[in-house]
Amino acid sequence: MIAISDHKTGTRAPVAQQDDLLQKLGAICGQSNLLTGRQTSSYARDWRGQYPSHPLAVVRPGTTQEVSSILSLANEHGCPVVPLGGNTGLVGGTQTDGGLMVSLERMKRIRAIDPAGRTASVDAGVIVEEVNCAVERFGLRFPLAFGADGSAMIGGALSTNAGGANVLAFGMARALCLGLEVVLPDGRILDDMVALRKNNTGYDLKHLFIGAEGTLGLITGAVLTLTDLPTTYATALIGVNALDDGLKALGRLRRACGSQLEAFEVMPESYLKRLLGSQEAPNFPFPEVPGAAILVELASSSPIDCTPNDKGETPLIERLATELGDCIGTGVVTDAVIAHNAQQRAALWRLRDTAPELTKGLTPVVAADVSVPLDLIGEFEPSLQQSIRSMDPDALFWTVGHLGDGNLHIVVCTGDKSPEHMARVRNVIDETTMRFQGAFSAEHGVGIQKLESMSAFKSPVALDLMRGIKAVFDPKGIMNPGKVLPDRLPGTMHEK
Repeated sequence: MIAISDHKTGTRAPVAQQDDLLQKLGAICGQSNLLTGRQTSSYARDWRGQYPSHPLAVVRPGTTQEVSSILSLANEHGCPVVPLGGNTGLVGGTQTDGGLMVSLERMKRIRAIDPAGRTASVDAGVIVEEVNCAVERFGLRFPLAFGADGSAMIGGALSTNAGGANVLAFGMARALCLGLEVVLPDGRILDDMVALRKNNTGYDLKHLFIGAEGTLGLITGAVLTLTDLPTTYATALIGVNALDDGLKALGRLRRACGSQLEAFEVMPESYLKRLLGSQEAPNFPFPEVPGAAILVELASSSPIDCTPNDKGETPLIERLATELGDCIGTGVVTDAVIAHNAQQRAALWRLRDTAPELTKGLTPVVAADVSVPLDLIGEFEPSLQQSIRSMDPDALFWTVGHLGDGNLHIVVCTGDKSPEHMARVRNVIDETTMRFQGAFSAEHGVGIQKLESMSAFKSPVALDLMRGIKAVFDPKGIMNPGKVLPDRLPGTMHEK
């Protein structure tokens, strides 16, 4: 059994205090929902296995009121609290040594669906895919789409401000949330579950909790924005010589197709070579590997777009084919293949969705998630690759991402696995990203992985304001300590 650790002083609480806390937690949610010792093993490992945890316990509340009682008790004991959703994060956001993990897996209620208002009110433990299953019968969907949507929970998606493939059309998780229910560190419940698109009644507090990674409070419920469920997709894979050509194709498709353009996923040559050289590589439709392959997808529910004509041609697919044909004619696109059924569409998406699997057996790796302005991304990717090769010629390197919003995911697998060398690699990525006016974290969050990046590159004023907000909401510092906000270490930028 692990003793409670004071996250500020490093001292351990008396065993009697620990036993008292565990006994009271069991009384709140039932002994079967309080896990200790070996029972916590499946919760204590992150998806990549790079940030192992040693929690005091895992508690599984079933209601918001139980969460309130748990946080009030933890605050009284000064026990660190780590909110846990689907545990699909990649930056160590749920890592703890002696803290109390609060899993929302039992909080899975769909509270209400309003088809007219196009909203759904749900518990934070509902899985993203489950929301879509619940609203599908109304011809609606929750358009947050990313690789982990079959296991990621709504609370975690909001806490990290998740992105994904549809950001181009619908924005990140922040843009898809109208209201929140949050339990504050002292146990008070903020009920801001409003289903209104216009609500100018003072500070919009929900935006403080979205993207805060559980450092200010624990999200227990949300009001989500829904959109039409597409009845037709037009999906294609295109080849381009360089990312700048991909941006030209993006501009043309945006003008021609507007909001119907939902995804524009880029797979540069570095990624394609790694993909096609892997075991069980998906079928690749082009005879040669291009400078980059881009997955393009349009979607619509309009009968005008989705009803086949007397020749059996679907207007949405024909529109995409026409625009891509013009792009080939002008030399912007070198090759293109269009999916004409669900099976072909799935095969094209498989090329992109295989990305997480390519790191299997290579961990630990340096994985980064950056964004840069679109007009610089064509220069950024080769510049970064050159910088990495200069310091580590033998490193495996590839990028893949969301070209439509300037977000690239970077993987570097080095032969030298020492923390010092991997830190140097990350620093090269960060410095190159900042030189290109970018952000060192785009959609995965900060967690513990990017604390040094926060120290080095985040505005000192912004860090001071964040610490002030943290102090107001969580004066005892129990909520997910050690995440997002770096310590005030001598010599770091924010001390200068």
